[in-house]
Amino acid sequence: MKVVVIGCTHAGTAAIVNIASLHKDASVTVYERNDNISFLSCGIALYVEGVIKDQAGLFYCSPQKLAELGVVTHMRHDVLSVDLDAKKLRVRNLETGEESDDTYDKLIITTGSWPIQPKLENSDLGNILLCKNYAHSKEITEKTKSARRVAVVGAGYIGTELVEAFQVQGKEVLVVDMERQILPKYLDAEFVEAPAKMFAEKGVKFALGESVKGFKGRDGKVSAIVTDKGEYEADMVILCIGFRPNTELFRGKLDMLPNGAIKVDEYMHTSRPDVFAAGDSATVWSNVKRDYDYIPLATNAVRMGMLVARNLVRDTTKYLGTQATSGIKIYDLCIGSTGLSEESAKKAGLDAVSVTYSDNYRPEFMPTYENVKLKIVFERVSRRILGAQIMSKVDLTPAINTVSVCIQNGMTVDDLAFVDFFFQPHFNKPWNFLNAAAHLALPPVRG
Repeated sequence: MKVVVIGCTHAGTAAIVNIASLHKDASVTVYERNDNISFLSCGIALYVEGVIKDQAGLFYCSPQKLAELGVVTHMRHDVLSVDLDAKKLRVRNLETGEESDDTYDKLIITTGSWPIQPKLENSDLGNILLCKNYAHSKEITEKTKSARRVAVVGAGYIGTELVEAFQVQGKEVLVVDMERQILPKYLDAEFVEAPAKMFAEKGVKFALGESVKGFKGRDGKVSAIVTDKGEYEADMVILCIGFRPNTELFRGKLDMLPNGAIKVDEYMHTSRPDVFAAGDSATVWSNVKRDYDYIPLATNAVRMGMLVARNLVRDTTKYLGTQATSGIKIYDLCIGSTGLSEESAKKAGLDAVSVTYSDNYRPEFMPTYENVKLKIVFERVSRRILGAQIMSKVDLTPAINTVSVCIQNGMTVDDLAFVDFFFQPHFNKPWNFLNAAAHLALPPVRG
């Protein structure tokens, strides 16, 4: 059985490693445009900030390791076309320009995603950078040394982490986003007040609710960012607007969402026999929306890649879906979320309501204790949990994984109110804060 893998980031690496383990008779060939694989882009901000001293630690696999598994790895090779009927593909060696053909029995598409780059005036100026791969990481790190004013466009996880990193490095930082708050996809407004205040106290400037229209330059490099409401000086700009699937090669050949995400079923099959897709190039099943969605997260990618390997020959393991569970640390605030925020749930057409709990996470007789803030979003009539957000100076984010399991299993907020959690004064109160938050949602008892 000949397996060809196009793209080798998180999903591709997970698929390949598991195929090598599960299917000893498989011959695996991978084609990758870059000169490296398995780069953890989530560590870029940590490197810029100086938390991580060596970027080599952000790689968890290599072409050499794949070769040791018997995988034929073609780095710096671009797949030009794929004939899904004939099971053939045309490939170009980006180093030599030489083109060749290859065939497959099973095809795995793990081409990932690419940063969204809107067509803006003067966007070709120097020092306007993207943040996705190892090359971007090196470029950002190098140009940060001479930059004084940095503008970050996009206040999602990547942008927000970079804002902290640049501020710690002593830069003048500006955050620009069309939304009126930071982290709008993950948190409701009351959960971003504290981190936004921290940023402001450290000198970070905000241009929220503003749309970027273009840039101005000097000597071929960016000197200002122009929005629909103003103009701001900047000698380096990082675009963190979002990502779109890197799937143009298969447009019109496979079923996709409008944004290009390849539709896959619960076993990672695409709409064509013997063709699988996983990671940022594919859809995921949202257990909250109960529909297919596009949620480019590394956690989704590695799960999907492993499932491709397990279902390569026959369907054995179903995908359980996702809640888009994630976390972030902003200075000393530990923040986690799962499912939908209340605002996102309402935008998705769900009749969402919520409760918010705030108290010390463990007894006040302990030497120290900190406040925990927890919000649970649930459906008004069915009572099923739709999402949750947590924030504390103590790392209580693992609790958000518990809520993720609740959502995955279709539990209600009333169920969560009486789930059995342990009590020990070092860690919590007799009523765990997950229970206590759910108590706020319990209906009154009448009669």
